[in-house]
Formats: sequence, structure tokens, C-alpha cells
Amino acid sequence: MLQMDNFEKFNLSKEMYSALKEMNFKTPTEVQEKAIPIILNGRDIIVQSKTGTGKTGAFLIPIIQKLKASDPLSAMIIVPTRELAIQVHSVMRKLAHGSGIKGVLVYGGASINVQIDKLRDGANIVIGTPGRIIDLMERGEIDVTRIKFLVLDEADMMLDMGFIDDIELIIRSMPKEKQMMLFSATMPSKIYGLSQRYMKKADILNISSDQELTVDTISHSYAISDRAHKIRTLVSYIDEYKPRKALIFSDTKHNADFLHRTLARLGYQVAVIHGDMRQAQRERSLLDFRNNVQFLVATNVASRGLDITGISHIINYDTPLDPYVYVHRVGRTARMGADGVAFSIVVPQEEYVIREIENSVSVRMKPVYLDESKFDDSALGLRGNNRAEGSERSRSDRYERHGSSGGGFRGNYGRRPPQQRSGGNYSHGNRGRHEYHPNH
Repeated sequence: MLQMDNFEKFNLSKEMYSALKEMNFKTPTEVQEKAIPIILNGRDIIVQSKTGTGKTGAFLIPIIQKLKASDPLSAMIIVPTRELAIQVHSVMRKLAHGSGIKGVLVYGGASINVQIDKLRDGANIVIGTPGRIIDLMERGEIDVTRIKFLVLDEADMMLDMGFIDDIELIIRSMPKEKQMMLFSATMPSKIYGLSQRYMKKADILNISSDQELTVDTISHSYAISDRAHKIRTLVSYIDEYKPRKALIFSDTKHNADFLHRTLARLGYQVAVIHGDMRQAQRERSLLDFRNNVQFLVATNVASRGLDITGISHIINYDTPLDPYVYVHRVGRTARMGADGVAFSIVVPQEEYVIREIENSVSVRMKPVYLDESKFDDSALGLRGNNRAEGSERSRSDRYERHGSSGGGFRGNYGRRPPQQRSGGNYSHGNRGRHEYHPNH
């Protein structure tokens, strides 16, 4: 076990020690203990590590330590989603407090002109999503010719989203003599190929495999329910087990809105997040869930990268057909060694998924038998066509909407050719170059 003062062995600045103390970072996590010295020594690094292990600090602490406030734009951190970009930027600001190091956050769905103004005010670090970074490069607002540090965070997720060409374009525009850091929950062959093309004798750390993710601290259970009665199963589970703070996953925006309306109608504190919502609405939902809302209904847009502490339960209203997607969903609970609960609702036609998850992740999923008698359609406020809402779509439709985290199907997510690019605000009607606006 590491000691309370073990950050001191990294020989960090007094400003960094002060920031770590303010953030209550007393002990390095395993990934921080192993990665920080490698990065401080200037070596490239590949880290396979699940979310919730402190990997954001593992790359931000040494990067901020090595930068000076007088440096030009010298570090770039590329992430797959705007939610993750916002979180990384938030951690960066706290760690850089008192150092004079400035970071700028860039992503689609927000005003590009505001982001340009912030870049022109000066920045040492840019944190953003691939499409918006490329747009700003093409406008001459981001100069990557003096980049010294490049981080690819959640690299496998960016691969699944179809960002590999964008990432390679960004890398090829940078100096060859830079330090690269690649962080990924899984390591498909294309990620290794990327590292071989652009990284220099990288140190490789495998902090924990997906199989280790769910063994020790998460309790796994499931209930079998036919499609028409899944909402009854969900509400019965909530009524009986009373989750303190739960993230509920749905495969589609339609079902997410249906669950949000139904739970709110029953008097629960509930927020929702999916790709059709405006950025301000999404941020408000996340803020509410971090503060006092009991339930957050989310599509897969929230299944990776969100750093929300204190989640007691993960509920799969739609159980993923890919065990790796299951792994990354349930990784939202049991953060930093805490206990957590994962509950999945499985339709009879997909009962085989239970065995696949158990075999792939080395866990035991226990059946749960619920008394659903008091939650009929009338009690749930369902009438007429509403009874059909919230039922699962076909297997093929669900699988098209996923995008695997480990293997199998990989979605394209509607990439556009260069001649269809557009600038300005990345709204859903004006997506610009390759920026990802989740459709589910």
C-alpha cells in the first residue's frame, strides 16, 4: 500500500503539491504511481486501464509539471466526447491552480467563436474532440507545430466512433519529436497499429484488464422480463431495492425519454441525457445528478468517460449484447474500490447474453425475482399506445446503434466527406467536419 506522502517521490513543484492537497489527492493510484515517472522522464507510454483509476491525473500531473506558463501551445489532449473533454478540462484547471498554466476546451455543439477568442487569449494546453480540433487547425486558430505532448484518451472509443483518420491527420501535422501518451480501456489491433506508426519505443502498462474490472467490488444481478413489461420490472426493482444513486442505461433516445417521463410521473428525482439534447441541457442534467438527483437515464453517450462519484447502482434497462459494453457501463459504479451494484433487465430472447457476460468477464450474475403485482399499467400511468413505449427494439436495430468497446461491430456514426464540411456552431443541423453528435 502506498503511503500518504508518496506524491513527494515525484519531485513535483510546490504549486502542484498545493493543488493535490486542495483536491484531496493524498495517495497516488496504481496507474499514477506507474505512469507519472515514465511521463516525467520523457518517454512515450501506452496505458491499458479502465475508467475510474485516476488515469486523468496520471497524464495531467506530469504534463503540467513539465510546462511553463510562458510556453506557447505545447500540449494537446484528444478525447472522444464533449462530456469527457469537459471533465478533463475541469481536472486540469484544478491541478494547474497557481501555476499560470492555461487550458482551452474545444468541442462541437458550442460556439466556435468563443473557443477562438479563448485560444487567442493564450493557452498552454488544448483539450478537445477530434472534429473541432481539425476545424480550428484549418482556420489557423490552433498551431500544432510546437506541440511537445500529445495524449489520446479513451483511444479505443475514438476508434469505434470512426475518428481514426482524423486522429492520424492531427498527428501527422505535429512535429515528430513529441511525447505521446495513449490511454485505452481495451487494445484492439488498430490501436496497436496506431502506436507502432507514431510512437517511439513506448512503455506499455496494463493496469487492469476488463476481466478484473468487475470481479471484486460489484454485485451483478438480473431479472427476466418480456418486452412489454420491462418498465414494470424496472419500477419494481427500484421500489424493492431503493438504489441510493443510480445510472439507468437505455439503448435509444426514445426509450430514455420514456423512462424519464415515467419515473418523474411516479415522483422520483430523475434527469436524462442523450444526443438530441442541447449541450446546456446535457450539462444541467449531469450537474443535477452530481448534486441531488437520484436517477440519471442515459444512452451510451454516458457509458464511457463520465467521472461521477457516488453511483451506487448501474441499471441496464436494455442489457447490452456485447460483454465489453457491459463492462464499461458497470464501470460507472464501484469507483476507486468502492462497492457497487449492477442490475440488468433481460428479455427471454436474449437470455444467452447472461452466459456470455459471465464467461467473458468472469463474474456470476444472480437472478432476481420481483413482486411486480402493484405496478400494473394503471399504476404506471400507461394507457393505449403508451404501453408499447419503452419496449426493446429488434436485436439488429440495437446492435447497429451500439458501436462495440472491445470488438465485433464498429459503427460509422455518419461521417461526411470534406466537401460537406461547414464551420460555425456545431448544431445537429450543421455538424461540420466529422464532429460526433451522438444519435443514441
